[in-house]
Amino acid sequence: MSSILNADLHCHSVVSDGTLTPEELAARAAANGVELWALTDHDEVGGQHRAAAAARANGIRYLTGTEISVTFANETVHIVGLGFDPDDAAMTQGLYDTRGGRGKRAQEMSEGLARVGIHGAYDGALKFVGNPELISRTHFARFLVEQGHCRDTSEVFRKYLTEGKPGYVPHRWASLKDAVQWITAAKGMAVIAHPGRYKFTANEEYALFLEFKAHGGQAIEVVTGSHTTAEYVEYADKALEFDFAASRGSDFHSPDESHCDLGKLPPLPGALTPVWELLSHRIQQ
Repeated sequence: MSSILNADLHCHSVVSDGTLTPEELAARAAANGVELWALTDHDEVGGQHRAAAAARANGIRYLTGTEISVTFANETVHIVGLGFDPDDAAMTQGLYDTRGGRGKRAQEMSEGLARVGIHGAYDGALKFVGNPELISRTHFARFLVEQGHCRDTSEVFRKYLTEGKPGYVPHRWASLKDAVQWITAAKGMAVIAHPGRYKFTANEEYALFLEFKAHGGQAIEVVTGSHTTAEYVEYADKALEFDFAASRGSDFHSPDESHCDLGKLPPLPGALTPVWELLSHRIQQ
């Protein structure tokens, strides 16, 4: 398979913080010309069998996926897993434990918002949640937009849900080592999601890439919805420097909120090794 394959290996359904079902995403991906697809819900594999069946029904090849939240250098980093066994017991348990901290964190976020006059945020956010175990800042943001506190979810994050703002509560996630090893032990490949998004110094980013590789991580997202054109080039160079394969994914959450629609990204730069070449034996036809 060539590097110009229309692969979209990063998106979210109602099983985590997206607004479409796995079946709706598969149909949208097919309509947009996606040839290889992965559903990567946050810290959750509960939608995988539905997504694989929907991909088959729409004539798209499929890779299993998830996006695991980890803490590295006091920053939340996301590690995408691709091509793993979705029924692997150790991975399923690890993800369940990672999700466990979300409920308490959500209650504390609601209390912080109440202190600045925004009441009922926890119950309000729950209305937008497909899976209560995965209540997140995105669900709170949708509630605040619905209530007229902000024009869109980006404004909510800026005013209320980032560090130093009233609704921000940090959460300690899985370790980088745990996340990579869950994925690789389940026969999958670990990928650093949207590396351009993290607020790391050059030294911290270098440390992340080295430690990720030492634990068995093999790839980074180069072309993704939140990267700029300059970042495509920057992370293509980093992939070559660290001998990483390259992934491509829109990070699509919702028709109303996402920077980029499913399947609408530019192709990977040609000098890179696409993740799908290394995962060809894990692709479901």
